Amino acid sequence: MVPLKFTNPDVTADGKPRAWIDLTKLETLWFNTGTLCNIQCEHCYIGSSPTNDRLVYLTLADVRSYLDEIADKGLGTRQIGITGGEPFMNPDIMPIIELILESGFNLLVLTNAMKPMEHKRDALLNMHSRFGSQMVLRISIDHYIKAKHEEERGENTWEPMVKGLQWLSAHGFTIDVAGRTQWNDNDQELRRGFARLFKTLDVNVDAQNPKELMLFPEMDECAPVPEITTECWGILNVDPGDMMCATSRMVVKRKGADKPVVLACTLLPYKEEFEMGTTLKQASGRVKLNHAHCAKFCVLGGGSCSA
Repeated sequence: MVPLKFTNPDVTADGKPRAWIDLTKLETLWFNTGTLCNIQCEHCYIGSSPTNDRLVYLTLADVRSYLDEIADKGLGTRQIGITGGEPFMNPDIMPIIELILESGFNLLVLTNAMKPMEHKRDALLNMHSRFGSQMVLRISIDHYIKAKHEEERGENTWEPMVKGLQWLSAHGFTIDVAGRTQWNDNDQELRRGFARLFKTLDVNVDAQNPKELMLFPEMDECAPVPEITTECWGILNVDPGDMMCATSRMVVKRKGADKPVVLACTLLPYKEEFEMGTTLKQASGRVKLNHAHCAKFCVLGGGSCSA
């Protein structure tokens, strides 16, 4: 029987040494503040929904403990990322944001810009007045065409998102946008389409800037994808130091768990084999690229969740 792909952490199905990544520096630490979300997308990689609480809300105390470890160990982390679910549903989200910003980190918050964010407008204005561009909000807009966006996110999700996006832009927040490539548009077609949308909405986002408009490759665990061997770095002319897990980790708290754990990757929140311990020190070890997402999204797709 031919071995299945992505089963042995050390070798590929054809017996070649599997590629790995060493942490060069913890530049970005992500906090998944919980998988509950106000909507349910068709292809959410984490399965967020109004009922999915497999990853429970992180508390202010949870976040503080990791920021303290960064300071105590002199890790030099520059950026904190917040993701979900929808982060603005977390009851502690604004104290968490305030703590991160007061601690001097650059902060990236991923949101769908809908009702949960709208309920935090006054607090967000306060954070913006105090910290300005130190906080960036990344808005999920799957496609520049309403019908395709709602194909992914459900009916009646376009107008609330647009309302939130325009409010952020009108009040001078630093924003960027995350789109998807699942409809097989090429990069330039997508950027031109988003540019037209931003102009029509009078939104201050540069669609030609890859940081301000990030276009993410799709993640399908069932799609055929090659495994990455140690030889692939040279063949593909890819630097392993450019992979997300060379510079980032993510904190999650599983339902029923006593403590949060640190994961190697933001894309694999449920894979226990990618858990690396409860502390950042424990999570500083080597990551073996033993998942289809490692190949398709990161190595071959060039995807990265960080700014």
